Amino acid sequence: MDKFKLELFFQILGIGATSGLVFENDSLFLISDSSSFLYEYNFSSERLDKIKLFENSRESILKKDKPDFESIVKIENSILLLGSGSTQKRMLAAKYDLKTKKSIATDLTDLFRKISELTGVDDENLNIEGAVNYQNNWLLFQRGNGSANQNGIVILKESLENPSTITFVPLILPTEKAVNSTFTDAILVEGKIYFLAAAEDSNSTFEDGVVLGSWIGVLNPESFELEMVEKITDHHKFEGLTVYQNSTAEIIFLLCEDNDTEILKSDIYKLTIKKTIR
Repeated sequence: MDKFKLELFFQILGIGATSGLVFENDSLFLISDSSSFLYEYNFSSERLDKIKLFENSRESILKKDKPDFESIVKIENSILLLGSGSTQKRMLAAKYDLKTKKSIATDLTDLFRKISELTGVDDENLNIEGAVNYQNNWLLFQRGNGSANQNGIVILKESLENPSTITFVPLILPTEKAVNSTFTDAILVEGKIYFLAAAEDSNSTFEDGVVLGSWIGVLNPESFELEMVEKITDHHKFEGLTVYQNSTAEIIFLLCEDNDTEILKSDIYKLTIKKTIR
């Protein structure tokens, strides 16, 4: 266990089913796949604030109705949230401006339709779980937990909403008990893509299954060559990671877990990785 160390860091009450997080200054911004709020947890005050993304923002939304925010990324002075695209109601984006404290919603139905048409990932299998902006291109991490097992990266050239080209790079990740692990989040750190993947015994992007563990890995953003992958747990389905501390010797990530329950409590884990294993 000298390669990495995983430990429970703290718990946040008031938010459940966490699916992504961003650490910025003294705050941890979080999303829940069953809510249409953005959450901000302040480390100093230990306070959790709910930020309305829409006029009718709600919590504990029924699965068939939820926007299913699975991707969160900081772009300049804004926090961007993306729906998974796995149903018609999950094709929204929301951008929250950290300075003005205002949010703007965008309907991405046309984009998700183009992704399906040009990549061959149909409506039943489309399930975007992470987003990375790299050299003016957008990399969307498709979780291949549907019946077609289409795990990989959707590349949007030059623009998120109106890309000049859309391509798909399939990627095969480790298996557990004959179940493929599939992307659950990704982040760019020092020119490398760090990603999370989970194995869940279900052939549906909609229904949950038995969790068989989670992995951390590293990809080259140019070639998408898999440079490292390590299983970090046998029991947890981690769906979000963000950099907490970064030194010459190690990177410390914060991870969040989707516990697939309605309990409004989130466990935040700390994962320490030595840079010598990359």
